[in-house]
Amino acid sequence: MENEKISDLLASEREESPEDLQHYFLSFEDFWERKLWHELTDILVNFYKEPASADQRLRLYDGFVKTFADKINQLKLVVIGLQAAGQCKDDNERLTFLTTLTSRVDKPASQDAYVFALSHVASVRLSLGQKSEARADLDKAEKILETFDSVETVVHASFYRVSADYYQQSHEFAAYYRITLLYLACVELADLEEPERRRIAYDLSIAALVSETIYNFGELLLHPILDSLTSTEHAWLRDLLFAFNRGDLHAYDILQQHLSANTLLQEHQSFLYQKISLSALTQLVFSRAPQDRSMTFATISQETKVQLDEIEHLIMKALSLGLLRGSIDQVDEVARISWVQPKVLDRTGIEGMRGRLREWDGGVERLGNWIEGVGEDVWAS
Repeated sequence: MENEKISDLLASEREESPEDLQHYFLSFEDFWERKLWHELTDILVNFYKEPASADQRLRLYDGFVKTFADKINQLKLVVIGLQAAGQCKDDNERLTFLTTLTSRVDKPASQDAYVFALSHVASVRLSLGQKSEARADLDKAEKILETFDSVETVVHASFYRVSADYYQQSHEFAAYYRITLLYLACVELADLEEPERRRIAYDLSIAALVSETIYNFGELLLHPILDSLTSTEHAWLRDLLFAFNRGDLHAYDILQQHLSANTLLQEHQSFLYQKISLSALTQLVFSRAPQDRSMTFATISQETKVQLDEIEHLIMKALSLGLLRGSIDQVDEVARISWVQPKVLDRTGIEGMRGRLREWDGGVERLGNWIEGVGEDVWAS
């Protein structure tokens, strides 16, 4: 009786499907009758990827896939279920569907599928404004992920993506920045649609700028995702990041006219000025040889273009943030810097470093020649 019911369902769905998808249903029935679950799973995944299959996904899942769901790869079952969930009428119905699917795969042997499904449940909860429930789901998923020796990257990617959405909604910019870079490490950029790449690049840039703990944008500046902003209306944002990396206050003065285009940047204008001033200070120290890092406040003001009366406070801020190590002589108004946080180098920075290495090499050679000349008698004996 069950066999007849499924055969009738597949025949009915085949008749309703577009002509170029009808061959799938013949294969579905063939593999199902022969209990070739692996082959059936793979062809179902392919069918659910077809844009024209959208109207049939949910019916086929409820009437066909669920009858053998426990016999197939559980991670692929979730992949199929997520495609079917996309056809639910609203987020409340989608949440019910995905919660049921998550419970189905919550078994010791399929915890990867459980985490994958649970992450998507958390995503829907965020859409519904259920932040605390979403946080609980993500915490549960994270604890399970920590027990895995290895797992499909799609599972990690899903967890990171939803976690990033949570942190963005919570205005936890540093956490959003960190977790989004982890997400990008799990996906191929070519697999993301161009609008999605631009959105991620834009949001990452804003988070980097307004975060109170991120002062080194190295990972972002070197990531190809940032090129998504090139030749767009947000190209200025990419230029602004590089200006911050250089500590270029002149470029900042030109680019700050764009800050009003984003509410967060507009609200953080005074903080952004302090942040780029700190960058100008660290860039100045970084560009000097280690033996030439004792500078007067006047010298720092002249070279960074920061007002003289702001220099002492700026140095103290840099020291407290761990961007610099050293001491301040308040009486003589001199800063003695022993260490500076490493920076990502652009072409100009690399040329500067090359020049300093050549200078160091020349100094070592001159020292060697001097030692050889002074100690000539010693060497002879």
